Amino acid sequence: MISALATPPLAPGAVTALAARHARTSEVASRLHPEVASALPATGFARHFVPSRWGGRAGGFAELVSAVAAVGQGCASTAWCCALLAAHARLAAHLPERAQAELWSDSPDTAIAAAVVPPSGRLTPVPGGWRLTGRWSWASGVEHADWVLLACLDERPDQPPAYRVLLLPRQDVRVLRTWDSVGLRATGSHTVAVEDAFVPEHRSCLRDVLLTGVPEADAAPCHRVPYTLVAPLLFCAPALGAARGALDAWTALVRERGTSDDSGVRHTLARCSADIDAAALLLEAAAARADRAALTPPAAFEPEAAARNGRDASVAVDLLTAAVGQLFRTAGMRALAPESPLQRAWRDIHVVGAHATLRPDPAAAAYAATALRA
Repeated sequence: MISALATPPLAPGAVTALAARHARTSEVASRLHPEVASALPATGFARHFVPSRWGGRAGGFAELVSAVAAVGQGCASTAWCCALLAAHARLAAHLPERAQAELWSDSPDTAIAAAVVPPSGRLTPVPGGWRLTGRWSWASGVEHADWVLLACLDERPDQPPAYRVLLLPRQDVRVLRTWDSVGLRATGSHTVAVEDAFVPEHRSCLRDVLLTGVPEADAAPCHRVPYTLVAPLLFCAPALGAARGALDAWTALVRERGTSDDSGVRHTLARCSADIDAAALLLEAAAARADRAALTPPAAFEPEAAARNGRDASVAVDLLTAAVGQLFRTAGMRALAPESPLQRAWRDIHVVGAHATLRPDPAAAAYAATALRA
């Protein structure tokens, strides 16, 4: 076990400029550029939610959202991978102690990929653990991962069916390079395949343990909150960065054209920058709500907080999508070039908004169910 020394804060600057410089190459390759991937440990994202007893920060959500957005200003795909490095470590912190030791006893900067929603594959109990076979989609960043979390339905005849999460070393997983999306291309969110791999019992737990935030008695505050409270803001943070990057690119084009006195340009700048700032305020409020909830005993957790966070993140991504759409529409033909950061942000932000945690109808329904409750 690593002694719990003070760890440095998140350092998005260690990768932001590098990610922006390699953004086009990363997109073409459908994975982060090797220099970008090599720089990720220095950012601190992987250790942000690692328990302090393993040398991690057990950090907060507001700091993470701010840092992810900073990376997203240079490359939304890199920001997405940074957010998930932190999020997956938070999930892994609920695994049994022996599995945690395998993950972090040598370093808290272990990179973990995951495909836990939706579950897939076939799970067979055997002495000492499980045999696992199957395919899982959308394992972002898996080509740069050390370990992978996968979810499967546990259907043993002597107990009710339950979803189980299993931890596998990267070498037990085969990557099928299926990710060919219109946006977030460099996330490398490929399909993974496992063929009759043995998973020891200590490398598994029920998925509900990971998603509900049911903690051990000495769990850090960041491990006490449910997935539904924090997932929407972590997935939305890259979009905030992308929108800020798009505004920077649009402003540079306006200055180059010398059209800053045009009334339409001024209106676009005022409206789009205000929408981006409004979205940032919504995400900051959601992150602060998550940090407050983390300090609340689990039994006192209020479902309204998760509903508000889902609502706020969904509205935030709507504001960001509209702002980037208007910037793109008024930027001129130069914004259409493959190397343009504005067109990349426009594509990336639409893919972010398509994520299940950010869809407006489910978010509205969840919020209304709490707000209109008798």
